[in-house]
Amino acid sequence: MNTVVKKLADIEATAEAIVEHAHAQKSEIEKKIQAERDHFDETIEDETQKQLAQIRQEADEKMERILKEQREKNRSTIDNLKKEFEENHTAYAREILAHIVEV
Repeated sequence: MNTVVKKLADIEATAEAIVEHAHAQKSEIEKKIQAERDHFDETIEDETQKQLAQIRQEADEKMERILKEQREKNRSTIDNLKKEFEENHTAYAREILAHIVEV
């Protein structure tokens, strides 16, 4: 009878050791999985930030090109208007004076 009790005690002790070892392994596995998740999250965040920076840079460059083109068009229009005024300002003044006199 003593031998049976001793064997049962040994079996219980072994079972407890197995359960404790399983809990320890579970904890280690959870830590490993969390570390892998954290690394994945950091990698995705870095890639996302790089892509956003590239998109912003491309948008800024496109905006600058558009603004430059618009400035050139505006400068050309202003230059043409100045030239026309220089060539025709006397005629414009006479026309304005004629309208004023008519009233």
